[in-house]
Formats: sequence, C-alpha cells, structure tokens
Amino acid sequence: MTAQQSRTADADSETDAILSVQDLRKSFGGITAVDGVSFEIEPGSITGLIGPNGAGKSTTFNLISGAYTPDSGTIVFDGTDITGYRPDRVATRGLVRSFQIARELPEMSVLENVMLAPQHQLGETLYRSVLPGFRSGVETQERELRERAWETLEFFEIDHLATENAGNLSGGQRKLLEMARVLMTDPEMILLDEPLAGVNPTLEQKLIERLHELKADGYTFLFVEHDMDIVMNNCDPIIVMHQGQKLAEGAPETIKEDDRVLEAYLGGEVEQ
Repeated sequence: MTAQQSRTADADSETDAILSVQDLRKSFGGITAVDGVSFEIEPGSITGLIGPNGAGKSTTFNLISGAYTPDSGTIVFDGTDITGYRPDRVATRGLVRSFQIARELPEMSVLENVMLAPQHQLGETLYRSVLPGFRSGVETQERELRERAWETLEFFEIDHLATENAGNLSGGQRKLLEMARVLMTDPEMILLDEPLAGVNPTLEQKLIERLHELKADGYTFLFVEHDMDIVMNNCDPIIVMHQGQKLAEGAPETIKEDDRVLEAYLGGEVEQ
C-alpha cells in the first residue's frame, strides 16, 4: 500500500477529527483577536474558514501553525496536543501551511525550490555529504527526491518551468510552486491562506482541480479565502468567524441562509 493509499484508508476509517481547536484565545495588548474559538476538522475534507475583515481568521491560522502562542485553549492535531509548538515542530507533525504571499527562494530554480522542501535530508548532514562511505546513500536519496520533485511539478503542470529561477515566475505560478513545495513535505493536513489571491482564472481553476484531486487522495485542507463563490462551491463544511469568535458552522447551503452571516459581512472591521 502506498503512502497516499494509506492516507485515504485512514481518512475513510477514522471518525475522530484530525484537528481539534478548543476555546482558543489570543490578545494583543488590549485587543482580543481570537476569543474562545472552538471547531474540529474531519480528515479528508476541505473546510472553509471565512469572515469579514477583522474576524480573526489570520490570527487563528497563525495560532494553529505555531507562528503565535495562544493565551489559552488547546490545539490537538492527529491525537497530539501541539499547543505552543514552534512552526517547525508543527510542520514535522504533518500540519503544513501555505502563505498569502508565496515565499519561494527567488535565486534558485523551480526544481531546486521543490527539492529543498522535504525535511531530514541526508545531504544536510556534513559528514554524510563528504565522507565516501556515506555519500552513496546521499546520492540515492537525491535521485529519489528528484524523481518525486519532477512528478510533483508535473502534477501542478509547471514542470516546463523547472529550470527557471523562481523569482521570474508570475504570481499564479508562484502559488502553484508553493503548493508543490508543501506537497513535497508529505503532510497530513494543509492550511491554505488565500491560495487564489492574485491568481488569474486559468491558473485558479487549475489549482482548484488539484485541491480536489488531493482531497480524493485523503489530504485534509483548512482553507481561508475571500472569494465567497469559490468557498461555497468547493468547501464543506464552512466555519464563519466574526469579531474573534465563531459565528456559524455548517454546509454551504446552511451558511448562505444564515442571517447572522449576512449581517456580519455588512459590518466588518479591519483584519487583525
């Protein structure tokens, strides 16, 4: 059984949430950005996290990914309490995030960017890189990583850009590259922070199609996006935040008919 088949089987058989956020709170000075937020994410889902500007979505993402430490509350991922973990420890557990602004290494090629993503590479250890008795293992792993990198670039249809410096890519191409890098870490769950912002319609559709293919393979997504049509057509369930709190949660049809959600969007404030 491949890693993806195993992931799909786990998602099909597992009934418990892969991510559980309970009573999460975070303040900055006298401003409460996240105020007692609780929700659970089921494995193999694309869950939308929406809300007007100032709702606390970005802060919630930063708390889950380890960029911020919560004042109180718990974050449990795949059965492990990761509350207060550093971002690298969160990623090592299999919970990886993308960023609203892609963070590629501009002077390196697209292929090199993707090959750098996996953790714990043998070539990162000095003695394995230079001593003859250990070099063969490094070379074997590099060949395997290169093959995976090419397959991942082909999956996102940017393999024709493999030798191009990442800094020369368009905004949409950079989003595809970032997703490719995320996928190379072999995550269990991916946090997507406005992955379609600044992406032209053709690349937007391509990225959405890839997300659904990955979902079918058992990957789990928490998806922050301002385009309501995209969220309503691709996410289920949807969590709505307002003024740092969870306002509503449910299927797209339920959210569309919730008067509180409409009122919140008409009275939004500035994002924390």
